[in-house]
Amino acid sequence: MKDVFIIAEIAQAHEGSLGIAHSYIDALADTGVDAIKFQTHIAEAESSSEERFRINFSYQDSTRFDYWKRMEFTFEQWVGLRNHCIEKGMEFISSPFSIAAVELLEKTGVNRYKIGSGELTNYLMLHHIGRTGKPIIISSGMSDWNELDKTIAFLRDYKNSLTLLQCTTAYPTKPIDWGLNVIQKMRERYKIPIGFSDHSASIEAPIAAVALGAEVIEFHVVFHKNMFGPDSVASLPIDSVKGVVNGIRNVSKSLASGDLKTNSDRFSDLRTLFGKSLAVNKSLAPGHIVSISDLESKKPFGLGISASDYNLVIGKRLKNSKEKWDFLKREDFEIE
Repeated sequence: MKDVFIIAEIAQAHEGSLGIAHSYIDALADTGVDAIKFQTHIAEAESSSEERFRINFSYQDSTRFDYWKRMEFTFEQWVGLRNHCIEKGMEFISSPFSIAAVELLEKTGVNRYKIGSGELTNYLMLHHIGRTGKPIIISSGMSDWNELDKTIAFLRDYKNSLTLLQCTTAYPTKPIDWGLNVIQKMRERYKIPIGFSDHSASIEAPIAAVALGAEVIEFHVVFHKNMFGPDSVASLPIDSVKGVVNGIRNVSKSLASGDLKTNSDRFSDLRTLFGKSLAVNKSLAPGHIVSISDLESKKPFGLGISASDYNLVIGKRLKNSKEKWDFLKREDFEIE
């Protein structure tokens, strides 16, 4: 089984500050995540003054366009962020939201693309991404089956490696909306790797998703949940990331452990220690016919007749006297 690919999404948590963006890379370097994901916004190509805020959170941006403008980095700055990720042993990923962003990321040197669920019907941009030949991770957040069918069919024509993430566009996502039950349905429907993109800000959801077969996990991160920004309430604090990653890795290992019930030889010492042998719970004279009320099971296994074979002695006559708590042996009876 392949290791689960874990993506920590910074998105706009850097608030347009290059220094904070680099600080996130440093902070995530020892958490065990495989990749850091940003979002590449080029306001003029992506938005307009008509775009409304999804939630009113910004005290410094009069329009959504202004917000995206503040989130921009230059080409040189993106290269610096990519190189910093690589230096820290993590892959650099960024989701584009325009063709101009795809072109910028191609020059920056991304290895794969992550498509936000709001872009699943943006076939024009998907065409440009498909032509790169690079792996594509698709988030299903706002899409129904019909839309997903069409988008995946569209992308299959480009022969890119595809991965689909179960995701629910809600910030934060309540447990009833995690959709973990959809992971297997997606795997059966599309026959491609399935993962989970989390907006719950919980440690349980991504770990549970792996237990259900998710091969890619993505979650938002933030230095502190009280930080300014639209995704803070749906993000994991940096201090929690290492614990979540360890949980994911441990569950993944457990799924690759093989059939532990095929052979129990390695437990032979413990089976003897915890197993039980038959004993009597009272003193019995020779000739006594044993009933179930005379019997007790005592540790360890192997000091007489096994407790699992108690039926062998019921109704049998003792040849020897037995003291209370003595173990019963086959030679104490005439057992065929």
